[in-house]
Amino acid sequence: MINPAKIEEIAKQISSNMPQGVKNLADTFESKTKQVIQNKLAEMDFVSREEFDIQSKVLIRTREKLAELEAKVAQLEAKLTNADSAEE
Repeated sequence: MINPAKIEEIAKQISSNMPQGVKNLADTFESKTKQVIQNKLAEMDFVSREEFDIQSKVLIRTREKLAELEAKVAQLEAKLTNADSAEE
């Protein structure tokens, strides 16, 4: 099995032996890449986890309320049906 600590040590050795120009290029590339990704994610209009959880709770409460209202409507319809039947 590969030892992660050994891989990290090798990566540090390689990095420390790189010419400064290559290090600067890598750092610039990394920062520009992060900036582009952050900009694109911002454009996608994602919501935070907190906002998602809040809206999920609101949806659950709305569904519960809808179920209650549907039951009340069914009761009222039953009463109307019974009242119409009694009049005939």
